[in-house]
Amino acid sequence: MTQATYDVLGVGNAIVDILAQADEAFLDKHGMAKGGMTLVDEDQAHAIYAAMGAGVEASGGSAGNTIAGVASFGGKAAFIGRVKDDEFGKIFAHDLRSLGVAFDTPAAKDGPATARCLVLVTSDAQRTMNTHLGACVELTEEDIDPALVAAAQITYLEGYLFDPPRAKEAFRKAARLAREAGRKVALTLSDSFCVHRYHDEFLELISDHVDILFANEAEIEALYPGASLAEAAAQLAAQVEIAAITRSEKGSLLLRGSERAEVAAQPIAKLVDTTGAGDLYAAGVLFGLTRGKELAECGRLGSIAAAEVISHYGARPEVSLAGLV
Repeated sequence: MTQATYDVLGVGNAIVDILAQADEAFLDKHGMAKGGMTLVDEDQAHAIYAAMGAGVEASGGSAGNTIAGVASFGGKAAFIGRVKDDEFGKIFAHDLRSLGVAFDTPAAKDGPATARCLVLVTSDAQRTMNTHLGACVELTEEDIDPALVAAAQITYLEGYLFDPPRAKEAFRKAARLAREAGRKVALTLSDSFCVHRYHDEFLELISDHVDILFANEAEIEALYPGASLAEAAAQLAAQVEIAAITRSEKGSLLLRGSERAEVAAQPIAKLVDTTGAGDLYAAGVLFGLTRGKELAECGRLGSIAAAEVISHYGARPEVSLAGLV
């Protein structure tokens, strides 16, 4: 096997996040369920954007955030995701490339606008998201570059993308190519609603293609309904090489065969915004794995990255993660 050019290749939704503070009256006025994520069409996205207060625009998307985190640790990273050739598409591409991430998926010339997520953050650090998926769900199997997949130690797949039929085929193609090249495949389940909707397909994908799986408690319990956390973790550990289960302020649990590492959450001065916590946790774990670190150290790196991102607004690091460790 040739030496990998990249540590991690992310495949996911290319989304620009627009974050603004809001009070609960604003959420009520616009019929938003606090702490939830709602899909909106382009007209709704424009209307919410017009009503929001001053916001911060930054490239986002779950896998994109993880890849940005890997780069911040000093890893070599690449990303595959679809944007349109518009203002937000240029913002997304610029932000990733400025971090040293390879991003060469051709921008669409027509069709839906670049995806955006309007994130309203209340004073208790809860995020309420309104997402217009736009161009990102137009990703197809033609966008998956076999040479790029073969050049990455780990291909990291975002569960949120497992919805549109052609994007799903892109997802499966990337997993298959990585396995054929002798590389590792990582999957984040993304959200329990994704697991409920595609339960059997996720189990099949995990069984056939996934080496490393990330999930929080709700997602793992949705994957194995009726099982306790301990029982679900044991079942998952029997299916994949490495399982990483996040537990918010309780830290995380990592399993590899009979090996088990319980990692404490990193203390923070103040919780500001939980956006991106799981994404950055995955970045730390993946970076550690590509460096041959022990499970506990991989989990510690994940906890450090998650703690940094929840200490400020936005889903990407504001300081060098390499500098923190």
